[in-house]
Amino acid sequence: MNLREYGKEELNAFYEACKSTYADYQSQNLKLDMSRGKPSPAQLDLSAGLLNCLNNEDLQGEAGDYRNYGLLDGIPEAKRLFAPMLGVKPEELFMFGNASLQAMYLTINYAYTHGLLGNTPWKDLEKVKFLCPVPGYDRHFRITEFFGIEMINIPTDENGPDMDMVEKLVSEDDSVKGIWCVPQYSNPSGVVYSDEVVRRFAALKPAAKDFRIFWDNAYCIHHLCDNPKVILPILEEAKKNHNENIVYIFASTAKVTYAGAGVSMLAASQENLKDLTRTLGAFTISFDKINQMRHVKFFDGKFENVLAHMEKQRALLEPKFKTVLDTLNAEIKPLGIGEWTEPKGGYFVSFNAPEGCAKRIVQLCKEAGVVLTGAGAAFPYGKDPEDKNIRIAPSYPSVEELQKAMDLFVLCVKMAAAEKLLHA
Repeated sequence: MNLREYGKEELNAFYEACKSTYADYQSQNLKLDMSRGKPSPAQLDLSAGLLNCLNNEDLQGEAGDYRNYGLLDGIPEAKRLFAPMLGVKPEELFMFGNASLQAMYLTINYAYTHGLLGNTPWKDLEKVKFLCPVPGYDRHFRITEFFGIEMINIPTDENGPDMDMVEKLVSEDDSVKGIWCVPQYSNPSGVVYSDEVVRRFAALKPAAKDFRIFWDNAYCIHHLCDNPKVILPILEEAKKNHNENIVYIFASTAKVTYAGAGVSMLAASQENLKDLTRTLGAFTISFDKINQMRHVKFFDGKFENVLAHMEKQRALLEPKFKTVLDTLNAEIKPLGIGEWTEPKGGYFVSFNAPEGCAKRIVQLCKEAGVVLTGAGAAFPYGKDPEDKNIRIAPSYPSVEELQKAMDLFVLCVKMAAAEKLLHA
């Protein structure tokens, strides 16, 4: 029965029973962490071969000696390997270091200090704004907040961002300089952008000449189902509109191989890449070519081997997502006190509690030994206007630990919802 239909006495009894069970959890001294989408040790073990797959001869590559300086944009072998992942040509790919966030930060920094393609540096403008589909990725928002850029919430649904709103803001306001996007298995909702949404992005007519779509395709091969929906390649769609300068595409192998020692990349038009090379050439002589070659050797230079590796990742992740969803469906759905996504890939489940309850749920979990991402983290400035969204990250704990954490989580949802109803 829906918790909202309980009588006062019934609701009080429900709440007291929850409190008693909660006290039992507190006595167990749990220390479980679901705060970030970290790969588990078992996932990282899948890439152990990276550590011994190279020999000295392998570093004499087709573009020279990879132990030495040079090749700012990366080795050609790595470009060929990873270009299919983003639906681009090898020559449209720039290989970075171990984290795509570095590439995003450096791109924003270049726009801020020097300007894109000869446009006015953002630091010299009275106002700079960024569109932020919500719920979204907290580290994106941290970058724009760091530079003092005003962030505007954009609602999303099962197809992606509200494109009517995006098109209106972008076309009418030249202080809108960009938008953050996670188009495949969005963080945290798991939404996959529809073909219509991708085409509308590619056809945007911004008032600002230096408007850019920051297309963070972090989870493009992180499938948890057979026959997954794959988004349209946005750079190709943009070319159809003679609009190829509008987008930067980012990705990495942080959740493919080693989270702290993968390779990252940026794909863009030739004009954009040439422009960005101005700042990158001042920043570094080259990124880690040995690590790039290590990845090439580990996957034998074949993208199909990357996909086969991701099936091994899926085998480890799928039971964890099932644990989360089964627990929510069994414990929360009958009470009608929450809604959540059931993603077909990616790393997160987005949970919406009753309005005004998210912070309380996170607090209750923490006080009983389970750490979650902070309530509001999936919104700019950490402010969820309805205080209801919580990001669940199932990847790191074992299935047994995860089940215990989810049992506590649903208990805390019940307590917070009952408290709200009792004080209504």
